[in-house]
Parts: sequence; C-alpha cells; structure tokens
Amino acid sequence: MSAGEAAGVATARTGSRAAAGEAAFAGRAVLGWAGIGIGALAISGVFAFLLAFSRIPGSEGVIAWPAGFFHKGLVIHVVFSFVVWFLAVFAALAALAAGADGRSGNGALSMLAMAAAALSLPLLFVPALLDRGEATLNNYIPAIIDPLYYAGLCLLALAVAQPAASVLGGALGRGRQTLSDPFPFAVASAALVYGLSLVCFAAAWALQRHEPWTFGFNEQLFWGGGHGLQILNTLLLIAAWAWLGARIAGEPLVPKRAFVAATGLLLALAVGAPLFYLLFSPFSAEQTRAFTALQYGLGPAALIVAVPLALSLPRPWRWRQPELVCLALSFLLFAVGGAFGLFVDGADTRTPAHYHGVIASVTLAFMGLFYALILPALGRPRPGERAMRVQLHLFAWGQLAACIGLFLAGGHGAPRKVAGEAQGLEVMAARIGMGLNGIGGLIAIVGGILFVWLVAKALIRHGMGEPAVTWTRFWR
Repeated sequence: MSAGEAAGVATARTGSRAAAGEAAFAGRAVLGWAGIGIGALAISGVFAFLLAFSRIPGSEGVIAWPAGFFHKGLVIHVVFSFVVWFLAVFAALAALAAGADGRSGNGALSMLAMAAAALSLPLLFVPALLDRGEATLNNYIPAIIDPLYYAGLCLLALAVAQPAASVLGGALGRGRQTLSDPFPFAVASAALVYGLSLVCFAAAWALQRHEPWTFGFNEQLFWGGGHGLQILNTLLLIAAWAWLGARIAGEPLVPKRAFVAATGLLLALAVGAPLFYLLFSPFSAEQTRAFTALQYGLGPAALIVAVPLALSLPRPWRWRQPELVCLALSFLLFAVGGAFGLFVDGADTRTPAHYHGVIASVTLAFMGLFYALILPALGRPRPGERAMRVQLHLFAWGQLAACIGLFLAGGHGAPRKVAGEAQGLEVMAARIGMGLNGIGGLIAIVGGILFVWLVAKALIRHGMGEPAVTWTRFWR
C-alpha cells in the first residue's frame, strides 16, 4: 500500500470515528433532553392531581389545604407542563436535527447545557416548598417572586439556547439546501423563533429592571416573549402533525408549499414581535394589543397544514394505529380549544378552557413524537400498541372533559385562578362544570402518568440500538 493510499484509509477511518462520535454526542443529548422533559411532565402531573382535586366542590372538607397552596401549586403545574416540558421537547428535537446534520456541537458544552437544565428544575419549585416568595398568576409564565425561581428560569433559557443555536447554525451553513430537508428546516425555524422570544424577554427586563418585582412586573416581563413561545409551540405542533401523517400513510402527505407557507407565516409573526418594543411605548395598551393580535395568525398557520393533511389521510382509517389516534385527537382538542377561544374574556374559567384545549393538543402531538420518532431514533423499542392507544385515549378524553367542564362553569360565572369556597359556585351548572373539570382532570392525569411510565421505562434501558426510523421526510 502506498503512502497516499494509507493516508486515505487513515483519513476515512478518522472521518468514520468522528461521525460515530457526533452520533454518540447527539444520542446522549437527545436522551438527556427527553429525560428532562419526562421528569418535568411527572412533576407537573403530581401538582395537576392536587390542583384538580382541590377544585372539586367540597374537597376542602376532606383535605385542609395549606395557605397559598393553590396559587403556588398552579405556578408549578403551569411552568412544568407548559414551559419546561415544551422547551425540553424542542431541545430534544433540535439535538436530533443538529446531530443528523453533523453539528451536535461541542460535547462538553452540550452536557453543560443539560446539567444547567436539570439544575433549573429544583430551583423552579423549591421556593414553593420552602414557603418562599409570593405567587403571581400572570399570563404565559406565572412566577414566584424569589431569586431562586428567576435563576431557574434563566438557567433553563440558556440551556435550551445551546441546541437551538447548534441546529440554527447548521441551517444557516447549508443555506437554501435546508429547504430540501423538512425536519431540520422546521426545527431550525423553531430555533429562530426561540431566539426572537429571548430577545423579547430581554427587552422587557431591560425596560423595567429598576422596578420592584410585582405581578405587574412579571406580566410585562413575560407578555411579549410569552407570545413568542406560543408561535414556537404552534410551529412544533404543525411539524409533529406532518410527521405523524407521514408515519400513518408511509409517505409524506403535506405539500411542501403548504408547510413552508405556514412556517413563513409563523416566522413573520415572530420577527415582528421584538419590533413592538421599538414601535410602541413600552408596556402601553397599544403594545399589549399588538402582541395580542399575533394570536390571530396561529390558527390559520395550523389550518394550512391540518386541512391538506386531513384530506390526504388514507382510508379506511386504521384506528388501531397509535399515530392515527394521536393525530385525530390532537386535531379535536385543537379545534375545541380554538372554538372556546372565541368566548374568552379573561375573567372566568372559559379562558383556561381555551388554552387547556390547545395545550393538550400540543402535548398529545409531542407524545406521538416520542412514540414515533424519539424512541425509535434512540434505538429504544416502542411500547405495545394497545398500551399506547389506552394512554392516548385516557389523556385526550380526560382533557376534553376537563375543558368542557371549565367552559360550562365559566359560562355561569365561575372565576379563574381560585379554588374551594372562593369559587362561589352558587349556580348548579357551575358546580357540575367544575365537578366535570375535576373528574376529567383526574382521568387525564392517569393518562399522563401512563405516558411517563411507558416512555421512562423505554429510556432507562441500558444500551442504544441502531436508529429504527428515517425521520427527515414529511412533506411532498
């Protein structure tokens, strides 16, 4: 063998080892973020159980709830189910996409990011357990006014920025070629939205950094960036729908133009959000309305993908297929939550009926991604199909019943963000509605616990097999 041939063989082996190393880094990152997400969902479920029980009329006669429990418990439940869980899924998808692109990044930095995210979890609930700080039930990211809590949020935000920057850097490096790979394109677009959301949070903090920490401070701090996270979640939702549709049919169902158009609409909304801090007086009524108006683009973006996807699903529908169950129920909850949104006024429980429906739709889609994408991509076997179907039905129908109960109670004057006797449920329909919410919530929690159990059992198995899924194609 000549010196040149030997050098070529050595280079090839080095490249093969480097590729294997990148894949290993990506696998560990995906596994770590998936574990953080499942842990957050488990913590959220514990508090969801306690909150749902506390809202059943008469429950205060069974359990003497500690002072301030409902408000601080609600903060923990919302933050872990809506913020930590969603961002952890996004980070896992970003790590998966970046690793496939050969850009999983510095291994030490990736591990540091996951360690920071894991450390953020106790910081977010310890203040409540130690009876520290005051709960503020502001919109999007409710808070506990305590330095530990804010430190937890900052750590989480910075940790998620690492895989987001990695996948976005890969997309920018490939330029127009990114459009040929649906999944990296979708996740890179979500990473850009995430970055713009962080800009909104930073701008809001800078504009009021000398003000005392109060409900008003938190409302203004999280208002703009919270709308950005809504856009992020919608983008990930349509990507999950498109992926599940491709898995159901065995081929892509969503037209490329439809997906790119929906993504473009969401990106336009996200790019406009930071500009509102320049175009309007800070925290003015005009700025608040401008951010609120962004929500009117979310539904159309989702419909651009959902309609052609639903029309293209192969018939007869195979209801024993977990992906189809997941997709159909996610569609249903999104539609119900969207319809309830037409009646919200911010004062009664019709508002949480709206956002619980939409959030449950996103969570269902993410559960489908765990079953159909993340576990196979990690070389983990999927749970049994019957177990997956039972879990999805329990969670979805329980959430639907809870949402209907909240809407019924709110239509008869039940106020939001209170529990027990403070709800003032003098009308029988309101009492029935809150009872239905409690029962539905408990059923959904059983479904959530089953999901955590099934996925955690798969994730903790030793060793990783070969990836069992080709995951880049979901548009045609």
